[in-house]
Amino acid sequence: MRETVLTRRWAGMAAALAMSGWLSTLNANVPLAAAPQAAASKAELMAVRTPQPVAAPPRKIDCRKRKCVALTFDDGPMSSTIKLLTILKQRKVRATFFLIGQNVARRPQVARWEVSGGHEVANHSYTHTDLARASSSRVRSELARTQSAIKRATGVTPKLMRPPYGSTDGTVASVTKKMKLAQILWTVDPNDWRDRNSKTVERRVVAATRPGYIVLMHDIHPTTVAAVPNIIKRLAAKGYVFVTISELYGRPLTPGKKYSRR
Repeated sequence: MRETVLTRRWAGMAAALAMSGWLSTLNANVPLAAAPQAAASKAELMAVRTPQPVAAPPRKIDCRKRKCVALTFDDGPMSSTIKLLTILKQRKVRATFFLIGQNVARRPQVARWEVSGGHEVANHSYTHTDLARASSSRVRSELARTQSAIKRATGVTPKLMRPPYGSTDGTVASVTKKMKLAQILWTVDPNDWRDRNSKTVERRVVAATRPGYIVLMHDIHPTTVAAVPNIIKRLAAKGYVFVTISELYGRPLTPGKKYSRR
């Protein structure tokens, strides 16, 4: 009888410990999943125990001879990013995503999908703050926290950053130089954050794009995502090749320096 009671007690303790460990693992892997401001879909809350993807190396595309254009997307990852990734995969297009650190922390699986899809991921600060109005320590904190968030989620350490609002100065240049991050700006801005009309965004991007240009868009807006298929179709018909930022330049970029086109 005593042996039976002890056996039951040990079994109960083992079950409790196993459940506690499972819950701890789940909570650690899906931080902020319950946050109301970042409500995630079932797909996004897939176990992030998935092995980290291996970043695809830049393709050997000579943008001195080809009509290259870099499509870039800011402020994600968000729910709308998932649809965009599907669009890009179907059309075999690579893009560059400038990620907000706190959004990566909320949706690490989406950041992983970006990397596994062959896209380039880069730093866009942790809270989308105006870095040119921030102190040197704040700039470093915003960028360092985002580097860490992206590294934890994807296994990739970005080499590129984009200052929110394109707002940069000598302090930002100095900090990014020390952190080995090149500053990537843009050549084409369809103002998709302001004019949330898919046709308008499509028209502006297609009309303004030239070889070697960098296009700024925001994957947080469904209207922008809806414009992407026709943007790709129309630019491809003109002979454009879609590349990441690293592929566009085809060489390591200088940390701290600003780039807006090839």
